[in-house]
Amino acid sequence: MSDNRLAIDVGGTFIDFVHFDEAKNTVTIEKVLSSGKLEERFFEGIDLLKLNLSDLQMIIHGSTLVINTILQEKGAHIGLITTQGFRDVLELGRGNRLEIYNLFYKPPPPLVPRYLRCEVPERMNWKGEVLEPLDEESARQQVLQLRQHGVEGIAICFLHAYINPAHELRMAEIAAEVFPEAYIAISSNITREWREFERTSTTVLNVYTMPKMGAYLSALNHGLRERDYRGSFNIMQSSGGMTSSIAAQERPIRSLESGPAGGVIGASALGDKLGQANLVSADVGGTTFDVSLIIQGRPLKKSETLVDGRPVLQPTIDIMSIGAGGGSIAWLDEEGGLRIGPKSAEADPGPACYGLGGQEPTVTDAQLILGYLDPNYYLGQRMVLDRTAAELAVQSKVGDPLGMSLIEAAHGLVHLTVMNMTNAIRNITIERGHDPREFSLFCYGGGGGLFAGALMRELEMAQAIIPLNPATFSAWGLLNSDFREDLQLTSIVPLSDLTADELRRRLATLESEARDRLKVNAISSHKIVIEYYAELRYLGQEHTVRIPIQEDDLADTEMASMRARFHDAHERAYAHSLPTKPVELVSLHLSAIGMTQKPNVAELTTSDDGLRNALKASRNVYFTGEANPVDCPVYDREKLGSGDRIKGPAIIEEWTSTALVPPGQQLEVDRYGDLILSVD
Repeated sequence: MSDNRLAIDVGGTFIDFVHFDEAKNTVTIEKVLSSGKLEERFFEGIDLLKLNLSDLQMIIHGSTLVINTILQEKGAHIGLITTQGFRDVLELGRGNRLEIYNLFYKPPPPLVPRYLRCEVPERMNWKGEVLEPLDEESARQQVLQLRQHGVEGIAICFLHAYINPAHELRMAEIAAEVFPEAYIAISSNITREWREFERTSTTVLNVYTMPKMGAYLSALNHGLRERDYRGSFNIMQSSGGMTSSIAAQERPIRSLESGPAGGVIGASALGDKLGQANLVSADVGGTTFDVSLIIQGRPLKKSETLVDGRPVLQPTIDIMSIGAGGGSIAWLDEEGGLRIGPKSAEADPGPACYGLGGQEPTVTDAQLILGYLDPNYYLGQRMVLDRTAAELAVQSKVGDPLGMSLIEAAHGLVHLTVMNMTNAIRNITIERGHDPREFSLFCYGGGGGLFAGALMRELEMAQAIIPLNPATFSAWGLLNSDFREDLQLTSIVPLSDLTADELRRRLATLESEARDRLKVNAISSHKIVIEYYAELRYLGQEHTVRIPIQEDDLADTEMASMRARFHDAHERAYAHSLPTKPVELVSLHLSAIGMTQKPNVAELTTSDDGLRNALKASRNVYFTGEANPVDCPVYDREKLGSGDRIKGPAIIEEWTSTALVPPGQQLEVDRYGDLILSVD
């Protein structure tokens, strides 16, 4: 059977649809505004594509629902049950201060108020040995109390449950008996890493988002069944792998970075075809600018992330997001300084130029004023932009207060956005010991082509890549994802005491569970790739360094190879190592990857008449720092052929996006239709 898949990615302004049909060797894209009820917009896009859902084998969905629920604090009314004496872990948190120079910093308040945080007598030690049995009568009383308070869900997090979940499992059984309609999650089913505060926070956030995610996915599943869809419905995870929609309802916290992860996976896949192993992946959306690193063809990962100051212990592609997108609003601070974001006009009411009621100046309004955008060719002529509304918003809210002309104000707005984006890239490159000049910039998203040249110039990068259909690239990236299960197990033991047999036994336990989870997705064993990792540290150290576990390590009785690679990794990370000091294993990690078929990338034909057929018009464009406009040629991207070269200044338009080639830069179309920007 030929491959026939649909990817759907929800963003802050648009929902993107990409349909891949292997039999016809076609990729079809669609976009709808992400306003109103997302369930309705989901099926609106499918209807616009005119798909027969009974012919589809798979739908892959990337969503911002979970992270938005947490950021907007619009989750469920929930309770927490924990070990006696630990009800205030959420409030105590850590002793450090995230904003060290902010004297007025306060950590975010717990999402579970104290009266809904209950204690139950029980206790395990760090080895998983029972010190005090679970008091089942007390457990029932606490569940009844939470039920009387009208909670929708219950998070259960006991001390040292990561090593022995027996008490949590029994507590969950009791909760289901007493309060069967409640959403229930136990920490040992979410993460098995130590750190009591972080583990509790992750479990609470999971339950906090379960009702909304469950209702959303249930509505989508119901609608798909009504439309005779019989294939699998899968959700993108923060780790860059898919899981079933059923599993996503049980563990929604795993889809925290669901949307941005698809773009990074797509950048990695296309970079492999282009021979580009080291990339800065930059997604310019309507609300955020999401940036990450791909080194030697693999996206960088992290095991912990923060959402509005709240920690989440989950494997996540290392993505840094700032409020700098097309819909980001410009405003003046108390000192009269110009600021951009993080607040966004989103899809409703949208930028002022959308004509939907928005009155605040946004990045898109400034780009329209500068001539970057054609008001009559926005979103493939589906929208006509209101230049007058954009000028009024920018002049009244930015130009007049700062004593600037309209063009100066628009220039300032765009330039500040570029600087914010540049600082984000510097944060994940220079500040982590990487030289951005050794990377290629992979710029996508609806606004990616408008910022690629400026970012490349500011960071002195050799080239920038703008893929085909950049506005829907994250959705295309979803088509390149595999099924994935990531498991962790805290196992604190000196490396000198760890035997190869014990290491194999612990990894085998993780592997068995991971394979069982993948069975839900009907992945056969011969398609599964297993990767092992160890978190190691020097004895007495606080933080760890992750290294891959190799096949030879499983037979190395002295663990000499693993120890040597840890010293090397520590040297690279911290510029020093301590080869004579004892090493300690802290945790084991396993990734089970259920491989899927990847979509083909069609090659572009060479154009017969050069650029004559692609030249569609010209218009006045104000480039950075220029007070006077430049008559700039405009090309139709769909009519460009492989090998075509264009010197800046120039504009390349497609129905979902616009690319800008500034003066002093040039563009070449590669064999896959990507636009390669470089210095002229």
